[in-house]
Amino acid sequence: MMARLSEQAWVLPAAVAAVAASFTAAVGATITDIGPWYMALKQPDWAPPTWLFGPAWTLIFGLCTMSGATAWLAARTRSQAESVIGLFALNGFLNLLWSFLFFRLHRPDYAALEVGVLWSSIGILCFVLWRFSRPAALLLLPYWAWVSFAAMLNRAIVELNGPF
Repeated sequence: MMARLSEQAWVLPAAVAAVAASFTAAVGATITDIGPWYMALKQPDWAPPTWLFGPAWTLIFGLCTMSGATAWLAARTRSQAESVIGLFALNGFLNLLWSFLFFRLHRPDYAALEVGVLWSSIGILCFVLWRFSRPAALLLLPYWAWVSFAAMLNRAIVELNGPF
């Protein structure tokens, strides 16, 4: 009976995390326009091919889903679980804000500033989660690494193409 309850305990956190990550990914994909403006930007030699971004973000959102569900289940109190949800929601908003600034407003310079806030929010998530769920924190490290790389790429694009 206990194993059955344990399996059922995963349903709500996994479903909420999956829906939230899917929503963020879908909105982000809608905001992101790899059109003529982006294709005309000078890129550094080390920029990855554009086709790589989709698979990378798919993997990252999958890991974020697992991290969110794992952290929610590991939370010791309702307040801690609500904090986890709030931090992930804030991070999702910051992720979308970066895409909006870069791709919709065509302001890589603003996005280069905002990516520092996004990067910090991932670091805060890792720090908070580490205290009660190390697996949940570790699942976010590829996301943090990718955003670190994206921040360097963003800065290089600003330097090669500015002023905006």
